[in-house]
This record gives sequence, C-alpha cells and structure tokens, in this order.
Amino acid sequence: MFAKQKQSVDKKISNQSEKIPSNDPNLNTILEETNGSNDEIMIPPRVKSPPSLLSTDLFIKGNLATAGDIQIEGSVEGNIKANLLTIGQNAEIKGEIIAEEVVINGSISGTIKGNRVHLTASAKVNGDIIHNSIAIESGAHFEGSIEKSEDPLNKPIPKGAAAVS
Repeated sequence: MFAKQKQSVDKKISNQSEKIPSNDPNLNTILEETNGSNDEIMIPPRVKSPPSLLSTDLFIKGNLATAGDIQIEGSVEGNIKANLLTIGQNAEIKGEIIAEEVVINGSISGTIKGNRVHLTASAKVNGDIIHNSIAIESGAHFEGSIEKSEDPLNKPIPKGAAAVS
C-alpha cells in the first residue's frame, strides 16, 4: 500500500489572499518561473455567492440554514437561519427567523430575531420581533411584541412564542 507523509499546512490570512508554504519541488520550479517566490502559493480570496432564490411555486416544509443570503418568494413551514433574508411580497413563512438582516414584504407567522429588521408597507407579521435596529413602513401590519436587544441573534425565544420543530 501507499503511504503519504503528513505535512503541516500553515495558513496566513491577509486581506487579499491566503498563503500556504509549499514543499513540492515541481511547484517551486513553477513558482520561480512565474514570480520568483518559492515559499508560498497564492490562493485567491473567496467570492461571495449570490443569494439563493426560492420561487413563488415552491413550498418547503422543513428548516433552512445558510451562512449566505436567501430570497423567498414561495412558502416555508419551518425555521430559517441566514445572513440576509428577503421575504417576497407573496411569500408566506410559518416559523422562527434568525438573520443578521431581515427584509419583510410578505407574511410571517413566528418569532423574528435579527440585528436589522425592515417591515415594508406590504408586510404582515404575526409574532414577536427581537432586534437591534428596526424600521416599519406605513401600511405594514404587525401583531406581537417588539424588543430591542444588543445581541438579538443569541437571545432565547420569549415564553409563549412557538418555533416550528
């Protein structure tokens, strides 16, 4: 059988790229020809992916979790965790929402926890909102309580509010 030597990978992260030392002689030759450096390999920075889109004809029963952004135009029965969550005008959500930023144009039934929460004029929210910053446009429909918190994403759900399991 074959055995491969274990090599430690030492990562240094800069603002523009990651650098990884190389012990591969072939790679060192290539690097010497390109830029004269045989110490490190340059890895380009990660590119932010576009938001995931759930279309109007889509119904999801279950929880959604991502470190990225989601735009929901359809229906979701379950809890949602995202960085930026945009709820479309015809969207219907039943469950807890946890996001850095939440923009609501449609209907939500459940607790919302977000650093920045924005209810547009077409929003219909039935549930509690725990936020650091909130904006409610004229015409938005809201039933529930609003609580300001310095760290809303880690605050426990208030008693009486139910999350979908």
